[in-house]
Amino acid sequence: MAITNSERVGKALDLLKDGLRPYVERELKATYKDRWIETARPSFPDWQHTDKEGKGLNWDSQAILQVMCDLWNDCFKKILGPSERNLAFELRDVRNKWAHQKAFSTDDAYRAIDSISRLLAAVSAEQVDAVEQMKAEILRVKFDEQLRSQKRKESSIAVEGKPASGLRPWREIITPHPDVASGRFQQADEHAFAVAPLIEPGLNPGLDGPGKITFRIGGENNQVGERGLFRRGLG
Repeated sequence: MAITNSERVGKALDLLKDGLRPYVERELKATYKDRWIETARPSFPDWQHTDKEGKGLNWDSQAILQVMCDLWNDCFKKILGPSERNLAFELRDVRNKWAHQKAFSTDDAYRAIDSISRLLAAVSAEQVDAVEQMKAEILRVKFDEQLRSQKRKESSIAVEGKPASGLRPWREIITPHPDVASGRFQQADEHAFAVAPLIEPGLNPGLDGPGKITFRIGGENNQVGERGLFRRGLG
């Protein structure tokens, strides 16, 4: 069964937690000494204030990123730079989006995984290699999507504008009307639509003789019977 983009992001967030936790705890202890747990605890929701053994803190990716964002200036700014700060804030939003089961496009998933890789690389975490493999995998998925989209476009163009080769001309299958075959059809059609506004001034627009109507067409008087009018599309 194919893995979804949301599942890919979830796995990458787990790797982020495993890679960042040693670094975050080390920096907290170095900055706040024995008070590091009390200092970090306000960044945790109530149900994460203790771990399963009742000691320390219940770390997950959301808690780690929240601690980094809340204590950036006092603790983490000393080693990491503005780019890593932006990554931490971005990934906090990514984690919230993932936790609320929002959809991830392939581009969104790639960006999230790439940002995770960059932040892990900044703290020299060993998990960065596994995340890089996930990046390569999602690039292959993106390439496959683009290839399928291109094939659909080419197939649509072939159907709409490129008939299959070897088809016989329609004139060899159906006998055209004599007017069409002789090339008079288009000319007659154009005259038919030009007739009405070109009635000769002064003539009765009704009958000008038994069963005849006189029109001005192309500078000449042409008398056309009613059957002829109908055949030219006016009857």
